[in-house]
Amino acid sequence: MGPNPPPPPPGRTPARGRHAEATAAVLAGLALLLALPGDTVPRLDPRPAARAEAPFGAECRLRTAGPRTVADCHNPYPETDRLRLHLECARWWDVDSDGAAVAAGPARTVRLDGRCWKEVRAAWVSHQR
Repeated sequence: MGPNPPPPPPGRTPARGRHAEATAAVLAGLALLLALPGDTVPRLDPRPAARAEAPFGAECRLRTAGPRTVADCHNPYPETDRLRLHLECARWWDVDSDGAAVAAGPARTVRLDGRCWKEVRAAWVSHQR
């Protein structure tokens, strides 16, 4: 065996010590990444960013008076909206109804109406592209 290497100058770490410190730092970083929950690690998505949805859907105002309901709907968007009026009647024996689809073209206003035999419990309008 040869003579021992000279000690490093003050404030410097021997080469073997620097490699050990670097290895320990890398292992600590990997352990931290593996310990984190899967959704906290950012991932690169190969798909392009989704395009923002274009605004859609007519704006409707519902009025209910006794057994009758009227919905006035205005479509301010360039795509046609197919609207349907749905009624839920208050009495158990009264038949609920789903109206026929009415197309509200761009910049058009349409009126939907429906009725129950007695009171209306709930009314809403559905939209379809």
